[in-house]
Amino acid sequence: MPRSITAFLPGLGLALAIGAVATAIGSALPLLGGPVAGVLLGLLTTVLFHPLQRSDRFGTGVKFAGSRLLQTAVVLLGAQVSLTQVLAVGWSSLPVMLGTLAACLLAAWGLGRAMRIDSDLTALIGVGTAICGASAIAAITPVLKPAATKVAYALSTVFVFNIAAVLFFPWLGHAIGMDETTFGVFAGTAVNDTSSVVAAAAVYGPVATDTAVVVKLARTLMIIPVAVGLALLASQAGSSRAAGSTRPPLGKLVPWFLVGFILLAALHPLLPDGATDAGATLAVFLITVALSAIGLSVDLAGIARTGIRPLVLGACLWLVVSGTSLLIQGATTGLAMG
Repeated sequence: MPRSITAFLPGLGLALAIGAVATAIGSALPLLGGPVAGVLLGLLTTVLFHPLQRSDRFGTGVKFAGSRLLQTAVVLLGAQVSLTQVLAVGWSSLPVMLGTLAACLLAAWGLGRAMRIDSDLTALIGVGTAICGASAIAAITPVLKPAATKVAYALSTVFVFNIAAVLFFPWLGHAIGMDETTFGVFAGTAVNDTSSVVAAAAVYGPVATDTAVVVKLARTLMIIPVAVGLALLASQAGSSRAAGSTRPPLGKLVPWFLVGFILLAALHPLLPDGATDAGATLAVFLITVALSAIGLSVDLAGIARTGIRPLVLGACLWLVVSGTSLLIQGATTGLAMG
């Protein structure tokens, strides 16, 4: 076997093994989920076998798993959505989706600067909270190329408030008298990862669950413009630092994996159900493997140095998204009561 291939195998095999265990844990504990479990197991491996994953023997494969597999997973995420599903959720939910997205990203930018939080970490937490948790973080990680420590911190922050939403939102919905459709839109826009959306809405009823899942899938499409926008900002920042540099071609500004995402989403109506289900399942597994590799690369001392401010930012953004969703629904639909 060529040396260039064998160099990848130890690290890639380690990430795959951790990803497989994390997937099993995620199946048993849906609220935790495979991607978060992968990061945690990767961190645990870092603690227990520090010299192992830091060695040159494992480094190449771990880096490959944390980058190329993640990009491939983003392409496969397109199997979950159809570009026509935005219309299927109805115009009534579009103002909520777009309003919460804009409010969260603006709040992340302003609060991140005010709290002096690293810009990459701010973007990861902001996009993860505004769009769809681990999937959104996975989609913009290849664009921003942040340190593994920042990715792990962002995932952990979003996960904490996912659990809070699952526990608190059904009670809140009943307390203010939401009907099932209204609560479904609320859960679909204010909760992040799909498993948490389903968990929160299922408590409310079948109509709430169906509505929340469709809104959540449509919300996933927001990954595309946000990731392209971040790529443009990153390109401009790089150009400003390089004297005499010119704007790179469009192909460099729009990453290949986002193009793949759009193409697969466009083909979604033509794909058999088995293919779309398989693509979505494989995407989640590859994200889990990639985030396991990122967990293996995390500098634990760096997390400790980061402190509590990003967690506070995550709490503020969670409240912004939740409050904005309620306010917009109140203004546009009167918060239909059950």
